[in-house]
Amino acid sequence: MRAAVIHAPRDIRVEDRDQPSLISQRDAVVKVAAACVCGSDLWPYRGVTETKHARPIGHEMIGEVTAVGSEVTGLAVGDFVISPFTMNDGTCQACRNGMTTGCEHLSGFGGKDAYGDPVGGAQAQYVRVPDASATLVVVPGPVDPALYPSLLTLSDVFSTGHHAAVSAAVGPGKTVVVVGDGAVGLCAVLAAKRLGAARIIAMSRHADRQALAREFGATDIVETRGDEGVQAVRDLLGGDLADCAVEAVGTEESMDQALHVVRAGGNLGFVGVPHGVPTIGMRYLFDTNITVGGGMAPARTYIPELLPDVLSGAIDPGRVFDLELPLDEAAEAYAAMDERRAIKVLLRP
Repeated sequence: MRAAVIHAPRDIRVEDRDQPSLISQRDAVVKVAAACVCGSDLWPYRGVTETKHARPIGHEMIGEVTAVGSEVTGLAVGDFVISPFTMNDGTCQACRNGMTTGCEHLSGFGGKDAYGDPVGGAQAQYVRVPDASATLVVVPGPVDPALYPSLLTLSDVFSTGHHAAVSAAVGPGKTVVVVGDGAVGLCAVLAAKRLGAARIIAMSRHADRQALAREFGATDIVETRGDEGVQAVRDLLGGDLADCAVEAVGTEESMDQALHVVRAGGNLGFVGVPHGVPTIGMRYLFDTNITVGGGMAPARTYIPELLPDVLSGAIDPGRVFDLELPLDEAAEAYAAMDERRAIKVLLRP
């Protein structure tokens, strides 16, 4: 089969690899119908995260089950499924409380699973999924291929945007500032709209992303940053700060920006993968009573909640994909996102 492999910074190759098969009776094998490049994939691509040896890459995919182990329940060959970006056993304390990304037997794509066996990357034609019963979510069929982009966002990017909004306590009547105009930030705008926010301010400097943010529900755009950005938010809100903020970048500057657009007693939800050791001023938190929550999104918990709205057409998060390429052109997909020629790229195996 064909699969994307990262060898070094800016060195993505699509290579022939062995097609995966069942290793454990808890496994399933999925034929990938669509995968994509994530903003977090750009960290190793840019060399910010070290690539010590060549490895498969990608962690978002949807597809059809082609094999299941004898211990797998609730899945059958032929089922169309969404895989969250991590695998979980469904039985530990974290899983029982819905925090599947904190699973005691957490497995990830592109490395080894919790049991020591290799797992391929999701940017491939086939993938072995450990702990398949607890991980994969079946999409009721028949599945319209036109829904593939939006279904694929549930694997990570829209579930993560939703987690940001939930962590920021977004709800009816609230005012929200979204810091970050990548696919996650844009999905957070859509999630905030879905949760009933009255005013959604997207911080963005890019016209194409501003346009999509408005289509997703942003009521206002702020292009400035720092103190000017804070003042712009106050100007829009009649001198007030926002009830909630979402941080969807992962840098110290973005966290600081999000923190300072929130009123005292407000909430900040962060989902940007931390890089550059972001810090938060504890004294500022103490003085303002701002609640900070978030982290790696438990996508497996959110998918069943969000799936009906995708199937009904109530939301269309797949619009964050503004470029589609065949898997063999994965290197161009990475370059397009790195150079901001694309918001998010869908790959068709």
